[in-house]
Amino acid sequence: MSGRDLVQADAAARGISIEFVERPAAGSLEEAAALMGLSPAGIVKTLVVKRHDGTYLFALVPGDRQISWGKLRGVVGVNKLRLPEAHLALEATGFERGTITPLGSSTAWPVFADERIVGLRIAMGAGQHGMSAFVDADELIAGLGATVADISD
Repeated sequence: MSGRDLVQADAAARGISIEFVERPAAGSLEEAAALMGLSPAGIVKTLVVKRHDGTYLFALVPGDRQISWGKLRGVVGVNKLRLPEAHLALEATGFERGTITPLGSSTAWPVFADERIVGLRIAMGAGQHGMSAFVDADELIAGLGATVADISD
């Protein structure tokens, strides 16, 4: 099953409407946004974050912002969090960097969504390169049982 198929099946099982859009390869998030006629804030980055105990979580952050480690640690209730190496993110999710999404992940890690995506239609990773998934952020948050908080700067 392709990455897109995994994402589609998981979204359907969670009642999340999803639209896949092919796009040319992009060298940056800003370039990807321009190719799709979006502002960088319209693309949501799915970051895989490793806890000190070896478990992971997903952080959904608008493309024009950066993860705030202090804010995220406070919401999660831990002292240490970090971005894992690319091979660990792949092992934790089944997806390569640039394609990562909580939908269809090989493990359903907890999801923390930045409050700025609420009420928006967003583009995000689609489980494979050259593809973006468009979803209603509120459907995504509800379907994933995500925690919504201010987690970015």
